[in-house]
This record gives sequence, structure tokens and C-alpha cells, in this order.
Amino acid sequence: MATGIEIRQAHFPGRAPIEAYGNGGFRFAGMSHRGSILCLPSGIYGWDATEAQPFAGDRLQKIVEEADQLKFVLFGTGRDIRRLPPALADRFRRAGLSVDPMSTGAAVRTFNVMLSESRPVAAALVAVD
Repeated sequence: MATGIEIRQAHFPGRAPIEAYGNGGFRFAGMSHRGSILCLPSGIYGWDATEAQPFAGDRLQKIVEEADQLKFVLFGTGRDIRRLPPALADRFRRAGLSVDPMSTGAAVRTFNVMLSESRPVAAALVAVD
């Protein structure tokens, strides 16, 4: 019996440094992903945020769900630094998380360093061209 193609949400089940970014995506663990990503203790997930809407998507709830394993959240908001909306910043603060918005490039570099130091960090990275 033939079955159709199953489309699943993008997910890499592990922690990995970001090897490269740009051209609308990221490379990690020897793979590439087009679009924005969330890097969490449970893995790396595709995320529908864009530079125009860097805080979009229900998937940000996964950060709060994994807050007990985290202390820091790096927000790579694209080429430019964008402030988190106050309600979102408050939600993360109530979950006990320190949140730092920065450009995507700075967030990638900081995430890689913190990950190599085994620090409790997550990253929400908006893809840039």
C-alpha cells in the first residue's frame, strides 16, 4: 500500500553549535535549514519568525515549557537589534529567564560560546539573507 509524503515540523533532536548562518537559513550538525530556528535543550526547531516579525509564532511557548532547564535566552532579531515586546519580556521574566536581544550574528556567536561552556542557554534565531 503506497502512502503519501508526510510533512513534519522541522526538528533536530539534539544540541549543536551553529556552523553557519545567512542566505535565509542556518547550518548545524552537518545539515542546513532554511528559515528561522529555536535552539532548545530538547533540540533545534524550525520557527516561522522573520526580520519583519521577529517575535512571531506560537513555537516561542516551547522556550517557557523548557524554562526549568534554562537560564538564558538569546534572541537574534535579524540584522538589527529589536526590543522584545513588553508582554513577551515579562512572560520570560516570570519564567525565571534572562533574555538578551541582539543581532542574529551576535546571537549565533554568543550561543556557540555558551553552549561550548555547557551553560543553560537557548537561542531564538531569525534567519537573515
